[in-house]
Amino acid sequence: MQSVQTSGRVLVVDDEPGIRQMMNEALFREGYECRSCSTGEEALDLLRQEPFDVIVADLYMPGITGMSLLEEGRRVRPGSAFLMATGESDARVGVQAMKKGAIDYLVKPFPMSSLVASVRHAQEASHKAATPASDLQYFKSLAANRKARLRKALEKVDRAYEETIITLGAVLDIRDNETAGHAHRVCHYTLEMARTMGVPQRLMKDFVRGAFLHDIGKIGIPDDILLKPGKLTTHEMAIMKTHVMIGYDLLKNLEYLSGALGLVLAHHERFDGRGYPRGIRGKDIPLEARIFAVADTLDAMTTDRPYRKAGDFAGARAEIIAESGRQFDPEVVSAFLSIPERIWDNIRNSTDVRTCQKCKSGWAGLTAAWEMI
Repeated sequence: MQSVQTSGRVLVVDDEPGIRQMMNEALFREGYECRSCSTGEEALDLLRQEPFDVIVADLYMPGITGMSLLEEGRRVRPGSAFLMATGESDARVGVQAMKKGAIDYLVKPFPMSSLVASVRHAQEASHKAATPASDLQYFKSLAANRKARLRKALEKVDRAYEETIITLGAVLDIRDNETAGHAHRVCHYTLEMARTMGVPQRLMKDFVRGAFLHDIGKIGIPDDILLKPGKLTTHEMAIMKTHVMIGYDLLKNLEYLSGALGLVLAHHERFDGRGYPRGIRGKDIPLEARIFAVADTLDAMTTDRPYRKAGDFAGARAEIIAESGRQFDPEVVSAFLSIPERIWDNIRNSTDVRTCQKCKSGWAGLTAAWEMI
């Protein structure tokens, strides 16, 4: 009897029987020979016994996870290609899988046509990877293609993170009309001083995120206190001060914002230790919070508030000098003083939400800060 030619051999690994069945049926219709199992342990046993062109594995399974299966499976079957399946909220983990050698990742729920297309691409990579090493051009092409796909995946995840940040900022903006313009200006002020002080570029996004979300905790402050036009009473001020911890608690479980937490928590600390909420002093205060303190005061003194008109730059400059060593880090003050006044004017004018169309769009306004990095 003549053997039937198949499109290739695929191993499907997922702990949900319904998903395994759908994937098996879709691939079978396209001529693939499929095996399936529900755990990483079973998958490794199968890989040790027989070869597969492509392994499609869920990232989250009981016992051996998809990531562990990827790492061990590539050692057992270096010629096989791996596709990882993940939920939409775990796209970042899919990107990590690509960094560890997966050809691509699929975001659940995905159409079966996407599965078939991805398996074909992975199968092609698996077969060509087994060709003689003299095919240098192919490997260069494969590396370039994989790098481009990884870059797109990272950009997609990064964009999703920033859109979440914008949404958080918009929630606060609904309650406090001053917030959007203030947040955009202090982002740019903070970055300008950070660049002057030689802060590494890899930290800049964390600085921007922290500056943009520094007052997010005010979401939890009652309107009669948050929107009060006059001076707050001692009791009201105590309540207002809780916005720092509210903001920290709101963001602390978001891993991608971990680098912004230092600024959110410490943006009301003082260099002399008389700030809040922890009363830390000097270099114990995160650098981004020390820089932000100057940026925040500059903006507060040079913009209109409900209870007073804006002052001029000279007055803000004099106040910052006077508070050097007390409220502010002298090194940050020196950086501030080294920047010409016209730079501050340009930033203020370019981030005015009343006239700047870019800043009226949350995403565009925040990405405008990226352009300074």
